[in-house]
Amino acid sequence: MKLALVKSLILKYDQLKKAIFWVALMLGSLIILSSCNGQKNSQSLSKNTEKASMLGKVVSELDSVIWSIFQDKNDNFWFGSKENGLFYYNGQQLRHFSKKDGLISNEIRGIQEDSSGNIYIETMNGINQFDGKSFKTLEIKEAASSTSEWMLNSEDLWFKIGYTNKGPYRYDGKYLHYLEFPKSPQEDEFFRQNPKASFSPYGLYLIYKDPNGFIWFGTSSVGLCRYNGKSIQWHYEEQLQKTLSGGDFGIRSIFQDKEENFWFNNSRHRYEILTTKSKHSDTLNYKKKNGIGFINNDKQTEFPYFLSITQDNDGDLWMVTYQNGVWRNTGKKLVHYPVKDGKTDVLLFSIFKDNQGGLWLGTQNAGVFKYNGKSFEKFNFK
Repeated sequence: MKLALVKSLILKYDQLKKAIFWVALMLGSLIILSSCNGQKNSQSLSKNTEKASMLGKVVSELDSVIWSIFQDKNDNFWFGSKENGLFYYNGQQLRHFSKKDGLISNEIRGIQEDSSGNIYIETMNGINQFDGKSFKTLEIKEAASSTSEWMLNSEDLWFKIGYTNKGPYRYDGKYLHYLEFPKSPQEDEFFRQNPKASFSPYGLYLIYKDPNGFIWFGTSSVGLCRYNGKSIQWHYEEQLQKTLSGGDFGIRSIFQDKEENFWFNNSRHRYEILTTKSKHSDTLNYKKKNGIGFINNDKQTEFPYFLSITQDNDGDLWMVTYQNGVWRNTGKKLVHYPVKDGKTDVLLFSIFKDNQGGLWLGTQNAGVFKYNGKSFEKFNFK
């Protein structure tokens, strides 16, 4: 009896050891398999990260001619050169992208971001989308009519490509749709005065989306217009369009302030856009108000045209001129900020307010400048 019991216990012990062995073997296989998969995923992620980090090249400074400035949702900065590609700055490293990296053109004219975080680069030859890894050129949808795709969706993006078209491009998330403006009331007068014009008077300098979601367009020679989702209405005034020397300045600045007044090109007047219909269905109905028409009360110097405008967190308007620095409109007076690079006068092109309320300048000859609370100083990326 005792011998039989001992043999039975030995047999059960051997069976238990075998079971433990096979369980351990299976667990070991699973661990090895999981480790291999993890290594593969890690290697794949590493390759993607490496691929993204290898795109473009690290540089120590920007191009001297920067027309576009943008900060994305992750607080990274993007700078567009007039003809030398795109720059990216994450706070630590400055990187340069060009046609070699997938840009359709090195002539950058605007930068935007969609709700998914994709970056869109507006160039003279087309639109690029950057998804964090590579640049893709957006496809333009061929349409039987360039007037049938006008619509207003909050997620759509709007672009201008070159200066020869007669309208903008609307991006619906899949295709670019070319849209042609209806005839401007100023068109016939333009061609009467310029019968041999070699450029389109509808060429776009600016696309602006107001707080109501309406889209505004600033043209080279026929004024500005607004699309409210139902109709396109025009506005033209010679004092907004013509320089003192007689040439067309074009509509380069459109901005709605916190009091819902619009500013176009200069500070002489503010415009309240009325909801009632005007005498002509294709023109805007508005009420013109006094702005600040002179630089100072001593010399009574007429305020020049400005190229770009923004509003700071305190409600003051900041306006950029090409050769005469920056002007701050407090609502009661204009404060002048000359901008110099050493002893050289800086030629300005654009102003941008970042996510923290900081003010940046894009220039024609000196890279970018940032407001330090007292003046604008050149930003050092080193």
